[in-house]
Amino acid sequence: MRPGPVVTRIAPSPTGDPHIGTVFMALFNLAFARRHGGRFILRIEDTDQGRSTRESEEAIFAALTWAGIPWDEGPDKGGPHGPYRQSERLPIYEEHVARLVQAGRAYPCFCNAARLKSLREEQLARKEDPRYDGHCRHLDPALAATRIAAGEAHVIRLSVPDEGECVVPDRLRGEIRIAWSTVDHQILRKTDGFPTYHLANVVDDRLMGVTHVIRGEEWISSLPKHVLLYEGFGWELPEFIHMPLLRNPDKSKLSKRKNPTSVTWYREAGYLPEAVVNYLGMMGYTLPDGREMFTLEEFIASFDIDRVVLGGPVFDLAKLNWLNGRYLRESLSPAQILERLHAWRLNDELLLKALPLAQKRLTTLADFMPMAGFLLRGALDYPTAELAGSDGACTARWLRIALWELEQLRPFTAATVRGVFEGMVEKEGVALRELLAPFFLAVTGAKVSLPLFDSCELLGADVTRRRLHEGLERLAAMGHELKGKTLKALEEDYRRRYTENR
Repeated sequence: MRPGPVVTRIAPSPTGDPHIGTVFMALFNLAFARRHGGRFILRIEDTDQGRSTRESEEAIFAALTWAGIPWDEGPDKGGPHGPYRQSERLPIYEEHVARLVQAGRAYPCFCNAARLKSLREEQLARKEDPRYDGHCRHLDPALAATRIAAGEAHVIRLSVPDEGECVVPDRLRGEIRIAWSTVDHQILRKTDGFPTYHLANVVDDRLMGVTHVIRGEEWISSLPKHVLLYEGFGWELPEFIHMPLLRNPDKSKLSKRKNPTSVTWYREAGYLPEAVVNYLGMMGYTLPDGREMFTLEEFIASFDIDRVVLGGPVFDLAKLNWLNGRYLRESLSPAQILERLHAWRLNDELLLKALPLAQKRLTTLADFMPMAGFLLRGALDYPTAELAGSDGACTARWLRIALWELEQLRPFTAATVRGVFEGMVEKEGVALRELLAPFFLAVTGAKVSLPLFDSCELLGADVTRRRLHEGLERLAAMGHELKGKTLKALEEDYRRRYTENR
């Protein structure tokens, strides 16, 4: 291990909603760094230029700030190791790629998509795991240079041994052993000149002085590639600590199909940030005195990475509700709760947006809360049979398609939401009124309410999508579940009719 202060980091990708798992990993990285008097870095991994957005980056900052998790260096704060966005570090990666190629640790690959597809199909037919076969690894360097100079499209791949195994110590798991024969010749630089995560991750960790790589266990399979890169540059390995993954109650990996995963949803649904962070701490760690309620400062003061429990922690919304309720009842005064309510949704900003929508429908002031109360509620109460209508399977189909469309909608406004539903009207061949009927119920809990598209904007993307998920869960309980072949057929139909010509 390199001498010097402890340095940890998280490196989220700005490609969607800020994930609750990002806060989980940030919490443990922060605690380890602070416990040892070190630094905690926030780095943005935006090598996927097709999906990365500054809007998602800002959402990451907002999510961590809401959770009360500070970072010492990052794109918004600067620091001695910047820039902290990978898209701004391309010359650094280019230099390091050239070093690997010169040392024979990486090589240019000219294989086109057709050959790679054929190779994959042949390997699957033989029931082998798909893996690049090293076809270009032994090309004459002079010939490869000539082809590159001629402008031929190529990537740079990592050279992986054919035999033996990679053996790496992990602080929590002991020796991790992975056969080289199972490791793909990872692309390090794409045809567009951008690095892949693997190269940029290792180079940045080294140049930013990261001493302890604390990350989720899903990265264990990538460990041999990272080890090869460290060795290729002649660098000492950091200490690897692979944390357990958050799980759904059925033990599957935490996913938005079975649990809310967006940090923004927890904020908009009325959870207290200190309760969420407390709960995430419980997911992998127990304080020595066994307390279930603790502050971030108490968590850090007691933190010992060797006490982390590896069993897949189950993220149970009911347990979080219980803990959040305790915070409301035991930790806050009525005046403090009122302050939180104002900061949450009971504020002039929201009310002044809702009032113009409700005003033309008001007879007395008392009419406002029943009409707009859905903006301040969690789960909605409405007859599921009315949601299903005359064809529950069709309703489930519409909800699922709308979710796919809304999950990638940026920005999320009344106008863009309207565009989604107008597109569905055209593709599904139904009248707008017929299509919207179940969505009024799912989103507002009533057949008639404030205008639907404006309501979606006021609720926000995360709450709106969660209510559609809850509608699908209600329909599934009635026997209209989308799963297996039915769901796969719908996905294929959706891709063909909705996304192929975008």
